[in-house]
Parts: sequence; C-alpha cells; structure tokens
Amino acid sequence: MGTYHLKTPITDDDIVKLKVGDTVYVSGTLISARDAAHVRMVELIRKGEKLPVDLKGGVIYHAGPVALKQGDTWKIISMGPTTSARMDDFEPEVIEKMGVKLVIGKGGMGPKTTEAMRRFKAAYAIFTGGAGVLAAQAIKKVIGVHWLDLGIAEAMWILEVENFGPLTVVIDSYGNNYYEDLRRSVREKVKGLAEDVTRTIQDVLSHH
Repeated sequence: MGTYHLKTPITDDDIVKLKVGDTVYVSGTLISARDAAHVRMVELIRKGEKLPVDLKGGVIYHAGPVALKQGDTWKIISMGPTTSARMDDFEPEVIEKMGVKLVIGKGGMGPKTTEAMRRFKAAYAIFTGGAGVLAAQAIKKVIGVHWLDLGIAEAMWILEVENFGPLTVVIDSYGNNYYEDLRRSVREKVKGLAEDVTRTIQDVLSHH
C-alpha cells in the first residue's frame, strides 16, 4: 500500500498509480457537492451550459460544511463527509462530461460509478466519518461559494486545501471496488456455507 500526495489539477498519470488501499493527501482546489448540487450540475451539463467552476482534473468532496461568515469571508468550522451512495445516479455523468479525477466521501459507491472511473480514469477515496474538524483544519481558504439558494450544506463550495486527508482509496481506475469485492466475497462464502449445510443434512438423512 502506497501513500501519495496529489496536487490539483490531477492527471490520468496520477490516477493510474493509485490502487485500492492506498493513502492519499490532496493539495490545491477541492469542490464540495452533495445531492442538490449534483442534480443542478447534471441539469446544466445536459443543457450544454457552463458550471461555475472548471472540474477538469478536479476533486469533488461529498460534504456540506458548518460555515461561519466573518465579514466578506467564510470560515469552515467542520466538514465531515456525507454518504456517497446518494450521488451514484449522477456521478458517472459528472466524471465523463466534466473530467473529475477524484471523488471523496464515505460508504462507497456502486457499479455504474466504478465503471465510469475505469473508463475515464478516476478514483474514489473515503475520508473517515466523524472527522469533520480534521477536514476543516486542512482547508486553508474558501475561494468561493455557489448556489447558496440550495442552503449552506448543499451549496457548491470552492476550497483551497493543503494535505487534505488521510484518504483511503476504495475504488481505483482499474475497476476494483473494495466494498463491492467484499460483498461478493461474503456472498460466495455464504453460498458455499449453505451448500455445505445442505450436503450435511442430506448425508444425515441418507444414513437414517
């Protein structure tokens, strides 16, 4: 398992080095987007309209901050990850059309997102749940915020970060998905166990 320090914009060469289980730290620009922001992004993409920020080589963080406005500037107090599965319907299109290279969240993502990451060279990493204050410490500056009409948590935040992490890669650009592989392995073990139990019962019954 390797440790990688990535700077935005992230390239295909950066992504193909990453494997499931690797540790990643990110420096540069990070964009936060939850459910409502993803819906809006996809609506704009489909209309052929521009997003307020260029996501090519970018990083999307599934999170909404606890933020405090101080005069004209914002301070992020805490910014823990939200459950990524809620973005599964939108993320493949965002990766394909916008060129996003790294997605951060918690809880894993499904087969469609995994396939998009394999096809378009992207990766998914998890940030420890409940570590919102740790995440905020890596945020050096709020560059901007868009779509505040969606609410503070659902708005798109543009953040300058330094050594944001530690993040653990759970989907890589080779189609490996830690959670899906784990589920498959458990299913196969349970199936094998059920077959063993059935055979044992049949053996016992045949001897009576």
